[in-house]
Amino acid sequence: MVRAHNFNAGPAALPDQALAQAKDELMNFRHTEMSVMELSHRSQDYEQVHHAAKDLLRELLNVPDTHDILLLQGGASLQFPMIPMNFLTKGQPNYILTGSWSEKALKEAKLLAHPYTGGSTKDEQYRRIPHTSELNWSNTDDYIHITSNNTIYGTQWQDLALDAPAPLIADMSSDILSRPFPVENYQLIYAGAQKNLGPSGVTIVIAERSMYERTPEHTPTLLRYDTHADKDSLYHTPPTFAIYMLYQVLSWVKENGGAEGMAKRNDEKAAVLYDTIDNSGGFYTGHAAADSRSHMNVTFNLPSEELNQTFLAEAKDAGFIGLNGHRSVGGCRASIYNAVPLETCEALRSFMKDFQAKHG
Repeated sequence: MVRAHNFNAGPAALPDQALAQAKDELMNFRHTEMSVMELSHRSQDYEQVHHAAKDLLRELLNVPDTHDILLLQGGASLQFPMIPMNFLTKGQPNYILTGSWSEKALKEAKLLAHPYTGGSTKDEQYRRIPHTSELNWSNTDDYIHITSNNTIYGTQWQDLALDAPAPLIADMSSDILSRPFPVENYQLIYAGAQKNLGPSGVTIVIAERSMYERTPEHTPTLLRYDTHADKDSLYHTPPTFAIYMLYQVLSWVKENGGAEGMAKRNDEKAAVLYDTIDNSGGFYTGHAAADSRSHMNVTFNLPSEELNQTFLAEAKDAGFIGLNGHRSVGGCRASIYNAVPLETCEALRSFMKDFQAKHG
């Protein structure tokens, strides 16, 4: 079966193995004579999947016993208000701005608190991640919020072993499990699944239990992290099929070397595309500074907007899907999340070289 060269930014490519397993079990999951979508979320058959997915996440990310793994709904966007609703103490959280999604998180926090910006590269069109020496942060901050990878601008924090002076919170929606990192350095991590972990519908939250002590009594039940921790993410009906697919994708990750295997795979894919850009003599120009380049989203432009559009049209005709840059910045973007195979990146490299030879 021919598969598209899928560079969609999210929902994104899924491993063939995970999709094939889902296809085989779609109408008869483990001899239940039902789809997993038809099972009660209180049934033993479903709960085995639920717990297996959480156990695999803990293993693959090396999550310490001090942290809970929660399987929630509402995407990363619901986390933007949930975080200040649960964790404010003085009403002054700190948001490091590196792109549009960190701006959106800050916007929601402003409805509930008096956040400040402890670092930003907005005046540089978000071409780089700020150096830690540039950050203004303090032990008086309620928490410090970062976005580890910026899909729109193609930048990524290269070092996630941050030694923050206050609780550290990270939106890792677009690069979670793409490489090893020290989970213990973070008091809360959240990620929509639809880029590296599965289909849309489930949001992963990794929360240090000590943070629940901050949650005010008046916080609505469903918007409290301790509610979901106490009920094992089964307080209300979870997105069962999305969690089933999460389990399938995590199984594939484990079989392919875990976080270390994904890092090697992603380094190879990114090198293919960045080398093509760097060796094009300026025909292709990357948006991100070299020391901030994302290994998840490769953003670039051609010499003119007319050539950008010609490139995108010819790429689509050649079977390359999802190469349009985000509507807010334009240009081109190749999203190369975990499940995107090396061969797809190599095919794009060949197309880019042929296109330059034709139009350069």
